Amino acid sequence: MTKEQTVEQYLEVLSSKQPVPGGGGASALAGALGSALGLMVGNLTVGKKKYAEVEGEVKEYMEQLEQLKADFLRLADEDAVVFAPLAAAYGLPTETEEQRAYKDAVMEENLLRASLVPLSVMEATLKTIAVLEELEQKGSVMAVSDVGVAVQCARTALAGAVMNVYINTKSMKDRDKADDFNEEAYHMLTSGMARADEIYEKVLKRLQN
Repeated sequence: MTKEQTVEQYLEVLSSKQPVPGGGGASALAGALGSALGLMVGNLTVGKKKYAEVEGEVKEYMEQLEQLKADFLRLADEDAVVFAPLAAAYGLPTETEEQRAYKDAVMEENLLRASLVPLSVMEATLKTIAVLEELEQKGSVMAVSDVGVAVQCARTALAGAVMNVYINTKSMKDRDKADDFNEEAYHMLTSGMARADEIYEKVLKRLQN
């Protein structure tokens, strides 16, 4: 599992020719990094007299980020789990009509499952960005740059996950379902990117002034 590996071990496998982990898992891990940095900001804020009025809120944000971090790590593993049967399905025989029909059914089922994981990564990322937006305003001023880095990690998670949605929906036979997934993904991408960029720009201006 991802959380049981050292960073070096993970990167070694990621850089190998093994099919997993790949871009999907890396996108989820980027989300985990963003949520972890958000937690760092929270930890640097709570207990400080200067932020006593918002401490209760910050603690709630931290609880949300702890759950999101766990969700991202779980999704990184799920990405690998759903890819294995999909990869195997590509190799199914197609010599007879019956074999082709069976392969189509298996492919469709696994493409659906493989699309749901990056969609879940995107949903978790939007929640992370929402919390980071609050921390940019209420977190320790000494850690504002960490909010900026965190939101860029979240941005990467979004940008990566959407491609993993599209690459799977591209091969789906059920075009209505594929279009639904693509529309949902695009909406999350555009809204999330805009929000992330806005937060990042605020951080930059604060650092420059």
